[in-house]
Amino acid sequence: MRGQVNQPTRTIEVKDVAGLAARAAHPVVSIIVVSYNTREMTLDCIRSVIAETRARYELLVYDNASSDGSAEAIAHAFPTIRLIASEVNHGFARANNIAATMVSGEYLLLLNPDTIVLDGGIDKLLRFARRRPAARIWGGRTLYGDRSLNPTNCWGRMSLWSVTSQALGLTRLFHDNGFFNPEGYGGWQRDSEREVDIVTGCLFLIERVFWERLGGFDPIFTMYGEEADLCLRARAYGARPAITPECEIVHYVGASTSVRAQKLEMLLKAKVTLMRRHFPRWQLPVGLALLSCWPLSRMIGSGVLRAVSRKPRWAETNAAWREVWRQRRDWQRGYG
Repeated sequence: MRGQVNQPTRTIEVKDVAGLAARAAHPVVSIIVVSYNTREMTLDCIRSVIAETRARYELLVYDNASSDGSAEAIAHAFPTIRLIASEVNHGFARANNIAATMVSGEYLLLLNPDTIVLDGGIDKLLRFARRRPAARIWGGRTLYGDRSLNPTNCWGRMSLWSVTSQALGLTRLFHDNGFFNPEGYGGWQRDSEREVDIVTGCLFLIERVFWERLGGFDPIFTMYGEEADLCLRARAYGARPAITPECEIVHYVGASTSVRAQKLEMLLKAKVTLMRRHFPRWQLPVGLALLSCWPLSRMIGSGVLRAVSRKPRWAETNAAWREVWRQRRDWQRGYG
């Protein structure tokens, strides 16, 4: 399995109790939560899993060297769950790979720490998987904290047209239009079952044996892109990932990444890597050139809006894109 390496960790000792042990015996689903400096959100996430899940499950929390006392707080609040506290931040992909070797469920559910499971969501997602086994990867509907739609639960794959639309600013101008925003499935409210190209890693259900066959996430992706790469590889094996609106969670988005420019640079680096791996060879030079134009057009556009409106948010946006453009030699290399 990709990323299966020896790493310094300490297992926080926990005391088991009959209720949780019974639920974890021969689990249908192994729930993996990889946390990093999201202490209170992680605690709320765990509470929601316990309160809303009736299927047999095991829960493994893998703390990625948090500095906010997350591991200690989790151990204190939930002495019956399995908790691994890593002394090294391995990133999302590698941490999930490591955790996946420690569980035994029929399914793996990767769940972000900045999520809240709503109304039996995990049970509903499992029923969806049973009903639609050919998908082999399943996701649900995600909401913001105010319960409005968070459309980041899934994505379409990159194409020459989608990158062109981004570079020209058309995706931004016509965000709710599926033609101009194909990667974001613009206009779809995630209110129907649908096959998608990519299920986002915040709520990602997969058969464990299929995960192992694929080798898990490629740990070259530090953050962003790992689930896109896995889903695209899975489609080569006949998988048809799908989304159901019956399963809903709250996803606060980006809680462990606070610096906007840094986030954008990691996103672009992931996109470059995905393009090199999954684009037709003849399209690659044009695709990479168009991708490089995207931050340039956003920098210019936000600069114009900053000058016209003088609103602080446009100054902040422009500053972020300026920094991304300055760092272009780094992210244009991708992850290798």
